[in-house]
Amino acid sequence: MNIEELRDYCLAKANSEETFPFGDDTMVFKVNGKIFLLAGLEYNPVQFNAKCDPELAQELRERYPCVLPGYHMNKQHWNTIICDGSVNDNMYRQWIDHSYELVAGTSRKKVVKKSIGKKKVAKKKAKGKRA
Repeated sequence: MNIEELRDYCLAKANSEETFPFGDDTMVFKVNGKIFLLAGLEYNPVQFNAKCDPELAQELRERYPCVLPGYHMNKQHWNTIICDGSVNDNMYRQWIDHSYELVAGTSRKKVVKKSIGKKKVAKKKAKGKRA
């Protein structure tokens, strides 16, 4: 997977955006304002950091030499993946999908919890006004 394919794949995801908060040499992809992937433009071969379930992260590191603990990230939750050709592009896409789903799912749950909380507060206020 080259850097253009990585970028196109990330941007094709719903509600994703590309930002450069760490400078012009690091692409950061977010969903709902939260990071799901970072990629340095200076690396050859391409490498990127992706969020991962902690148990799966450890399993992937043990199984695939191209998967390392997340560089400059919380190593429990992030992997650095080197696109060195040791796995096929579909595997890279699966790891990107997993990262995206973890972050998008978390974001959606928080939004739902916040909106549910607002509804409960609104109902309590409405009951208080009737009394």
